[in-house]
Parts: sequence; structure tokens; C-alpha cells
Amino acid sequence: MNEKLILLEDINGLGKAGDTVSVSAGYARNFLLPKKMALKASKGAVRQFEALKEKIEAKRRVELEEMQSLAARIAELEITISMNVGEDDKLYGSVTTHTIADEMTKLGVEMDHQKVILDKPIKELGAYDVTVKLHPEVDAKARVWVVRA
Repeated sequence: MNEKLILLEDINGLGKAGDTVSVSAGYARNFLLPKKMALKASKGAVRQFEALKEKIEAKRRVELEEMQSLAARIAELEITISMNVGEDDKLYGSVTTHTIADEMTKLGVEMDHQKVILDKPIKELGAYDVTVKLHPEVDAKARVWVVRA
């Protein structure tokens, strides 16, 4: 059985604040409603959301500006990762999203590894352009050098 809800905040894979969505009763009851991320869809909830809409839009604008400035900082970073290599410059192990996120954190940009996008782990020395998904509307490009340790 599904429930109709009005989202109070943006939720990846579900919708943006203000969207009316249909979700399973368990997801609504156990997650969205207790965390105050959504309201049950009703006339009263629509009025309540309209009162919050301006705050949500202002918060969204501020968050977008913060992510754009963070993207500019990430583009300026010099991310160098030292790895042990074997024959043919093949790495022992590989450079993963965790490795890149940890290195970014060491350089002063707190980063969650889930925001770093790699098609596949890096297994050779060289320079790589890596995408960092900061916000649904903001992607940053980071330059990563993998060098011999």
C-alpha cells in the first residue's frame, strides 16, 4: 500500500522539496515522517508547506552557492596520490573513490567518497580527470595525479 506525501527537503532518487510523491507505507512511516522529511498529503499539509516554501527556496539557493564555491576550490586542488608500482607501471592495488576522497580531506576539502565518480578504479600511473558530484546541479572536475611512491 502506498502513501502520498509532500517532500519537505530534496531526497536523491525520490524528488525535490515540494513534490508530491507516492511511497510505500513502511518507508513513509519508518523513515520520511519521523525524520520530518515529508508530510502526509492533505489540504492542511499543502497550506503548511506553502508557509515553508520560501525558507526552503532560500536554503536551496544558499546551498547551491556554497556548492559552486566548493567546486571552484576543488578545481584548484593539486591531488597527488603516491602508489607502489610493479612492472609496466601497473599499481599494486588501485586508486579508488575512498583514496581520492581521503586525499581531498587531507588537503582541507571534506569529501564523502560517494560523491567521487570513477567509471572504474585507477590501476596505472598518470593524470586523471575525476568528476565530483556535489549537488544535483553542480559537478566539479578534480585533477588527480597518480605517481610512483
